[in-house]
Amino acid sequence: MILASALSGALLGFLWYNCYPAEVFMGDTGSLAIGGFIAYLAILGKSEVLLLLIGIIFVIETISVILQVGSYKLRGKRIFKMAPIHHHFELKEWAENKIIVRFWMISFIANLLALISFKFR
Repeated sequence: MILASALSGALLGFLWYNCYPAEVFMGDTGSLAIGGFIAYLAILGKSEVLLLLIGIIFVIETISVILQVGSYKLRGKRIFKMAPIHHHFELKEWAENKIIVRFWMISFIANLLALISFKFR
């Protein structure tokens, strides 16, 4: 619990400076370390399946790329204007803030569902 709280505090500090317009950018090393730490906490708490729900945005982004490549290889047609899906929305002329807020809302709801399901298992 202490480790999870420390990670949450650090990520909230990062989020504060990473809101639009972003001032601080995370590299591969930082994101891989955070992902590994979250996976470690999930294994420790025996809730590995909840990672799919917690990381639903990453799952959606990955699935959009798989569908786009598969559709192009099999049918020669693209499903989206560009993959991953956030680029599709950019090409549909959605504002960056609109995409980010929508992704935040989806992530927030998915994390609430994960928290509720974790409590009742």
